[in-house]
Amino acid sequence: MKVIKTIRETREVVYTARRAGKTVGLVPTMGALHEGHGQLIERARAESGLLIVSIFVNPLQFGPGEDYSRYPRTLEADLDFCKARDVDVVFNPEPSELYPDQQKTFVEVEEIPSELCGRSRPGHFRGVATVVLKLFNIVLPDRAYFGEKDAQQLRVIEQMALDLNVPVEIVPVGTVREADGLAISSRNRYLTPDQRRTAPILYQALNAAYQALCSGEREVAKVLAASEAVLAEEPAVRKEYLEVVDARLMTPVTTVDGPVRIAGAVWIEKTRLIDNLYWKEKR
Repeated sequence: MKVIKTIRETREVVYTARRAGKTVGLVPTMGALHEGHGQLIERARAESGLLIVSIFVNPLQFGPGEDYSRYPRTLEADLDFCKARDVDVVFNPEPSELYPDQQKTFVEVEEIPSELCGRSRPGHFRGVATVVLKLFNIVLPDRAYFGEKDAQQLRVIEQMALDLNVPVEIVPVGTVREADGLAISSRNRYLTPDQRRTAPILYQALNAAYQALCSGEREVAKVLAASEAVLAEEPAVRKEYLEVVDARLMTPVTTVDGPVRIAGAVWIEKTRLIDNLYWKEKR
């Protein structure tokens, strides 16, 4: 496994693989790798001749007062994680490699980032879209792999690739959960043992709304009442949002008449957790 720090060397490796007739897969990450990333890597490994995992904590997607400096950086463990999963290349640039000068050009996707996480994190998805397009331009992958846990991010990237004619297939990979339902996330490591025992309440709340939809309820206010009742059982959990949104536009709906995401974000002390469930009526 190669660990590469520069754009130039990454392009050389990709060029050599292309000449050998290999397909190229990319798994963009910010490190602190866990089994959710492992599922992305394993799917990409099965479908790629050359597999590149990027590890880069992107400063553009952190707003004022957010946890850029606190974000976990576990490079040695991440490299072992990648090596064990037969990754060919880890692209681990310094910020100065991707942003040698003050960035003056950004990728802005409209509408999809406006709700949910976009309300509390202005500029976040602009930073995500910008760095992902930079990675696509550097690696030129055939496919890139993203987790459905970050469903709004996934939709931003899908829309960016569609609108800008980016020749990359975006491959969604389902959310990986702990046995108690908690979505695996790098931020889970911030939780104390007591907080960790509380954390599955978000999944339970989303699942209550999911079951309400399955039972035939279509009015979102009534669907979300089931979720709110579950969250109310844990006073230590502070709700940021709990909504049912159109699965394509990621905007709230009042009546469910097509595919939706039941999405939520909560705070447990200083740790912010997000999760979602996809629901589509069975025909």
